[in-house]
Amino acid sequence: MFHWRADILPGVSAAFTDVQAGNLALHVGDDPTAVQGRRERLEQSIGLAPRSLRFMNQVHGTTVVLMDGETPAPEADAMVSRGVPLAVMVADCIPVLLAGDSAAGPVLAAVHAGRPGIAHGVIPAAVEAMASLGASRIRAWLGPSICGACYEVPAPLRDEVAAAVPATRSTTSWGTPALDLPAGARTQLESAGVDIEYTGPCTLETQTLYSYRRDANTGRFAGLLWCHD
Repeated sequence: MFHWRADILPGVSAAFTDVQAGNLALHVGDDPTAVQGRRERLEQSIGLAPRSLRFMNQVHGTTVVLMDGETPAPEADAMVSRGVPLAVMVADCIPVLLAGDSAAGPVLAAVHAGRPGIAHGVIPAAVEAMASLGASRIRAWLGPSICGACYEVPAPLRDEVAAAVPATRSTTSWGTPALDLPAGARTQLESAGVDIEYTGPCTLETQTLYSYRRDANTGRFAGLLWCHD
């Protein structure tokens, strides 16, 4: 069910699911009742009550939403909370999990960082939102995503994104223009003073993870952050 799972701060855990957890997205044509059942089994496996995890309606933007226990699923690509459990869904984009300390307790963030999000700064926006809540010593866990040797794009698109984030410029293993989104994410986090604790493997190359480039009809796995005793 989990590709990776760890306790990342005292009382805080993080995880990235795999295909054994099943598709967790409601927007890919799957049966909504089945998706909700998978989400609830996932929540049970990490000790959360049903419907505790907060999911986003992800739109490849840069909106960051502060979540509390009553906030409905937002149209956004980053959520920040003071302990509300968070989830981000992907199938080649980067699921970025962030956690920091504050006088009021842990500050958490889950970020959906695809090509537009990296280019337009959704990760720095999330870090800034965390800092506004008093977060310090922010750390990042970059989940599995398509790598710079596999993410082929047209040359004009590579040039456009690399103009905004130079570290994204890449070439596929077969010699065509590509983008390295994890490299772009790392440079943005490092510039913001965030330590990177983990970087996952390539989704396209890992059969136990969903990849849109490998199969356009695929599901979505999730990055998760939650607090516990």
